[in-house]
Amino acid sequence: MGARVAEAVPPPVSLFAREDGLGDPVLLLHGLGGDHTVWDYQIPTLAKSYRVLAPDLRGHGRSPLPEGARYTFREFEGDVWKLLDDRKTGPVHLVGLSGGGLLSLRLVVDDPSRVRSLALFSAMGHMDNHTRAVGQSWSDILRDEGPEAYSRRLAMDLFAPDWLEAHMDLAERIAKSQEQRNLRGVVQWALAMKDYDLRPRLGKVRTPTLILHGLDDNVVDPSHARLLRQAILGSEVRLFPNTGHLIPIERPEETAQILLDWFARQPARAASPAEATR
Repeated sequence: MGARVAEAVPPPVSLFAREDGLGDPVLLLHGLGGDHTVWDYQIPTLAKSYRVLAPDLRGHGRSPLPEGARYTFREFEGDVWKLLDDRKTGPVHLVGLSGGGLLSLRLVVDDPSRVRSLALFSAMGHMDNHTRAVGQSWSDILRDEGPEAYSRRLAMDLFAPDWLEAHMDLAERIAKSQEQRNLRGVVQWALAMKDYDLRPRLGKVRTPTLILHGLDDNVVDPSHARLLRQAILGSEVRLFPNTGHLIPIERPEETAQILLDWFARQPARAASPAEATR
């Protein structure tokens, strides 16, 4: 038999991205079913000291839903690299939430030279049966009971019980926003995540890494924070009691301050030739 031919990856798409501030670049990646607005609480604070880019990933928010796309992580990676090339950012402080954290890990292991530091919120190095079951339950509810029941279930799963009780109106607005979204891209990316497993490659990560996880996360079990800490040499962990999956929303001010402190601890760098001509 002949050599196996690598499957072609469709060309990257141009992502919508909010951009604020000047300084060293920070890239904020949202999770499955979200968009750049999940970072609305942090962007004004971070933009006082940094150049902040917060894109909508393909099939989410204001970014295109390309025909023929399979929503593989290679496709998502190509889109992100295109965004950074188009904006001439040079290496970035990379921040990923949930599915955006999974994508961030892929970006780091595939091209660490483009990432100065990594912060992972509610992420994991491999898909486990628990998170698969959560995703399947969302899909089943959406199919069998409709968008309204789906949005109610999201609110229950995404937020810690105490926070949800104290912020019911906000949680419901966030969850109900899903009812107005085109969920085709969300479903396709969820399918692509089912076989996600970077464990064989995590030991090679040398990028400074901060791992953040809520202890009441019902979507990604908090044990993944420990597993990532064990796998990534020199990584640090911050755990949040009484906090669910969406840490930037449940802990907005604390999240912004932790990121500022984290970025400030990283070594300074010289501007790249591309940035010098921007």
